[in-house]
Parts: sequence; structure tokens; C-alpha cells
Amino acid sequence: MNSSTLLARLTVEALRRAGVRHVVLSPGARSAPLAYALQAAGDALDLRVRHDERVAAFTALGAAGAVVTTSGTAAANLHPAVLEAHHGHRPLVVITADRPRELRGTWANQTSDLQSDLFGAAVGARLDLADADAAKDPEVAMRALAETLATIRSRPGPVHLDLGFSEPLVPNDDDAGEQLPVTPPPTWAPPTHPVSSPGRLEPGPRTIVVAGDVTDRGAPGQAREVALAAGWPLLAEPSSGVAGQAAVAAHRLLLELPELGGSVERVVAYGRPTLSRPVTRLLSRPDVDLVLVTPDEHWPEPGRPATRVSRLDPASLPPASGDREWARRWALASWAARGALDAALDAWAAEHPGELCGLLVARAAALAARPGETLVAAASNPIRDLDLVGHRIPAGVRVLSNRGLAGLDGTLATASGAAFGGSFVRALVGDLAFLHDAGALLVPPGERRPDLQVVVLNDDGGGIFSLLEPGELAARGPAEAAVFERLFGTPHGTDLAALCAGYGVQHRSAHGPQELAAALSTPGPGTGVVEVRADRTHLRALHAQVRARVHDAVRATLA
Repeated sequence: MNSSTLLARLTVEALRRAGVRHVVLSPGARSAPLAYALQAAGDALDLRVRHDERVAAFTALGAAGAVVTTSGTAAANLHPAVLEAHHGHRPLVVITADRPRELRGTWANQTSDLQSDLFGAAVGARLDLADADAAKDPEVAMRALAETLATIRSRPGPVHLDLGFSEPLVPNDDDAGEQLPVTPPPTWAPPTHPVSSPGRLEPGPRTIVVAGDVTDRGAPGQAREVALAAGWPLLAEPSSGVAGQAAVAAHRLLLELPELGGSVERVVAYGRPTLSRPVTRLLSRPDVDLVLVTPDEHWPEPGRPATRVSRLDPASLPPASGDREWARRWALASWAARGALDAALDAWAAEHPGELCGLLVARAAALAARPGETLVAAASNPIRDLDLVGHRIPAGVRVLSNRGLAGLDGTLATASGAAFGGSFVRALVGDLAFLHDAGALLVPPGERRPDLQVVVLNDDGGGIFSLLEPGELAARGPAEAAVFERLFGTPHGTDLAALCAGYGVQHRSAHGPQELAAALSTPGPGTGVVEVRADRTHLRALHAQVRARVHDAVRATLA
């Protein structure tokens, strides 16, 4: 077989041996050897095709798989997903086709001499491998591919294979039955690391457990086990894997109260909590002892010293009786917050019949979720709305959100990739996130669409800014409001139903809670979009009402 076909087939075999199941391909000429090799792999790999490289990369990120592109700007379009995988510590194999080294930095078309190192320190490992070198020693090439891919298991994150292909870029006529000239070992395992001794915590300080985003970082249940064993309140973000009944309800509102958040003396942190400002402020307080639980030496710290431990053994923790009153106050506050939050939303719905808001949509989505399903929430308001109603998320529901960099882009593609495993996925997005990634709805006619329901809260612009400082300025008068609309509100007036029709995706509108509940209960097969129209002008007042009602109920209960 020719050298380009050999390298491509070695790469596909290395992917299979490394446990990669899903591969997303964006078409290109230089990557043709990989395309043919992936097609020839048959059922050994789940191959999907996407026209847009950025969409392909986020789709592969959601599937925890590999993305394959050609050279030039095609490779550059992978960068957002690579950065998200790096900061979120999520596995992603990036395979870019390149010219042979002697043609880089010349007038060769669609070629950048920067491509082999395009992603810099964002990738945990990289390999620049030419087909000529693979032809000289296939055994060495196979070992290099295997060792690079094994990095993902020892250090989750993206890896980059930049493969130099020379012409011809298509297989020879007699290549189909030819065997690889290597005998790969049965498995390639990353080096094993000894398990360190568990950390120990002394009794005394008033302690809470904060569970941030963990995505594919391992056993999220450890945060719950530690909290239960020690009798400490558990504050969990939706994508922590432990949100739901066991966690404190509306915790970001409770942290604003001096009698609760102001009394915290120690935080045991799991994952990467970045979602709410009250949690961020708590973690940055110099008077709070911070214990960071992570087995990964590369896991970042929150900008100040922290005690780093690889794990906490629940059996070695202080007995729950030592913090009984502390735990009781948080349990009472959580119970009061839960009731007050639901009551506030029910009251708003009664005052605005036939209307919906982000919090009502998030609560309805949580109530409709079933064990084994996946809920994907976009950055901006959807994940924060889900955070406030997190006590409604049932056990066994997987929640994903791109919290590595919390970007607006790639949400639909990530949700599409998350559905590749066969489970039903529901995505909560705003209208801007939907428009930003609408290209993810484009699926080749011969490929089955994933079972994905996209719920779009369409408030014709950037609703989150109404809750931030620009929204406060906008409330001062008509002139400030006009500036806000142009710079932050950014209305678009797009007909989402027409856009869905252009992509061949089912669209339905939901007016009011009953229509939304009906749409959520009957998603149908394939991909569909549920559009919920909302009014941004109510947003700031609604959140103020919810905050006041929760604070009043909690203070009354604790008193």
C-alpha cells in the first residue's frame, strides 16, 4: 500500500485500540487518506460527517471522541473546542492532515508551517508524524501513535496528531485486503500511578462541601459521600454530578446571607466551581480555609493558596455529631429556600398567564428528565437557571455544560455529540447560543440525526446582561436603555421556525407552562426544536423577587 494509506490505517487502528469509539470528520482533500481509512473501519468506529470544522470539533468533544480535518484554516477552526477540552479536562483527539515537512513554509497551497504546534500548551501531547517515516518503520510509528493517545487516560484533555500525507492521497486498487505490517499489542495502557494516602481533616471549623463542574473527571459521588459522612452541607453545581435532592437548594442565594455564607470557615472543593459569583467570592476569602480535592497535579487552584489532597476517606473524617447544629441550620435553610423558590415561580406564572421565563423552563426540563438521560445547558442564563432549580434534577440524570471556558459557542454540537452513545439528550439554550451554533443542525442526508431535543428560550437578544452591571445602568433611563439594547441586548429578530425548516429540523412553539410540559413529555425521535418566547424586560424584576422571597423565608425559618 502507498505511504499515505499506511499512515491513515495505522492511525485508525491506534484509535480503535485506545478505546476511541466516535470520530467526526470534516471533508478535505489532504485528509482523504484518513477518510478512506475511517470508512474502511466499518463498525469498529462510529463515523459521523460534519461540514463545519468548529461544529465537528464540539461534536467530538460532546462524544468524548476524535475530530479529523484537513489542513490550513480548517485546523484553526478546532481551537475553541481544544481550549474548552483543555480547561475542562475533557478527552478530545484532534487529528489534522498536513503537508509533508518539506512543503511547509513554502508556497504549497492551504499549508501553514505553524500547524503542527498550532494549539501550543493547550494539548497534553502532540505528535508530528509523516507518512514517509511511517513507511520506513511502521512499528515505531504505531508505538508513537499509541503513546500519544494514552496521554488522555493519564491526564484527561486534548491531544493533537498532525499527520503529514504525500500524494497519492487515495488508496491503491489492491489495498483493501492488505494487512498492516505491524503486530500491535492487545492494549495500550497509560502508566500506573500509586494511590496516595487520603488526606485528613481536623474537626472544628464550620465546613461546607462545594462540588463544581467535573464532566468526565471520575467519581463525582465522592463529594456526596464526604458531605454525608461528616455532616457537612453540600453545595453542588448542576454539572457536578451530585446536584439534586442531596444538595442545598438555591445555594448561591443562601451564601449571600451573613448567618450562613458569612459563617463558613472551611470549604472542601471538588471539581471546578466557576458558575456563580457568591461561590467565587467565598472561595477567594482569605479567612476561609480551602481544601482542594483532586488527584490531578495539573488541576488549577482558585488564585490563592489551598491545601491540596488527592482524596478524602469518609471513614477518616470528623464525626457528623461535631457539626450537628451547623448541618441543621443549612438543612432548614435549604428546606425553606426550596419552598420559597417554587412559590415565587408559581406566583410569577399566575401573574403572567401564558408566559414563560428561563427559571420556569429550567424547572420544567428538570422535572421532565428521566434517569439515564442527559441534560446539556448552555453558558449564560440556562446553566444558571438550572443551578437555581437544581433540587429538581432527578438522580441518574447526567448534566453537561461547557464550563472549561464557559463559551457560548458549540453548545448544540456538544449536545449532538453527547447523544452519540444512544441516550436521549435535551439541551437548554438561549436564542443567541442557538444562532451561534445553528450549523450543528446540518446533518448529511444519509446519517441518522441524534435523539436530541433543543429547548430555545427566545427573548430576542442577550438576556443575561439584564442581570449584570449593564442591566443596572440600563434601568436609569431611556437613553441608557437604548445604549444597552445596542451594545448588550442585541435583538436579532430571526425567524427560528424558518431557520429550522431550512435545516429540515422539526420545530414547535410552546406558549405557557402546559404547552411546554406537553412538548417536553413527547420529544419524538431524531432532533427537534422547541421554541419558547420570553420577554427580557421582566428578567431583572423576577430575579429580585425570587431573591427577596428566598431570603425572607430562610431568615424566618432560622429565627
